[in-house]
Amino acid sequence: MLEIEYDGTDFNGWQIQPKGRTVEKEIMKAIKKIAKHEVKIFGAGRTDAKVHAKAQTANFKTESKIPIDRLPKAMNGLLPKDVSIVRAFEMPKNFNARYHAIGKTYSYHIYNSRIRSALLSRHSYYYPVTLDIELMRAATQFLIGGHDFKSFMSANSNIKNTVRIINSINICKRDKSIYLTFEGNGFLYNMVRIMVGTLLEVGRKKTTPEYMKYILESKNRVYAGCTAPPQGLFLEKVIYP
Repeated sequence: MLEIEYDGTDFNGWQIQPKGRTVEKEIMKAIKKIAKHEVKIFGAGRTDAKVHAKAQTANFKTESKIPIDRLPKAMNGLLPKDVSIVRAFEMPKNFNARYHAIGKTYSYHIYNSRIRSALLSRHSYYYPVTLDIELMRAATQFLIGGHDFKSFMSANSNIKNTVRIINSINICKRDKSIYLTFEGNGFLYNMVRIMVGTLLEVGRKKTTPEYMKYILESKNRVYAGCTAPPQGLFLEKVIYP
């Protein structure tokens, strides 16, 4: 299993595609050069274009004899600068990075200032409107626990089971930066970004914290807020037993 960090700015997402640069494709090319054979890798999840990861995980099988502790350095010598293998682990033969995960943690970074930041533009959502953080925190309480999150799923998704469990949502502010952290057993397509967009509506007092309950019960995407842009989103951690 690989633990992978990447800056998603110049990628078309994680999953390999016929056209466009993807993280999965870069990693497969690097492994092939080291292992001397084609490999198929299984990621814990798919991140969209411009979404980042601090600890994405993926697994592959190989007969290569390269020591596991040397694999990160060997791969990093072949990978582009916006992808890094942080650690590598030898796992049981039946391990699957996606199906053995029991949860994930995502964070979202908002730069809340009247003046935009040139340094943070690739890794945060510039939002110049004044926000009430306490109202946003109050609204998160309606999202904690097991719910049908159909209202917070992209309208283009065709997933049948839309029930998920959110263990925690934390919001903290440091100077002009606001960080939202979500931990749950799984997330629907664009779920975190839609939750962020909806919480911003609460923070700018366009709706109330209690309205979050109505959105959940409606099971209708039209009542939730906009989908926050991808560059503020980070996959922080994949959780295993």
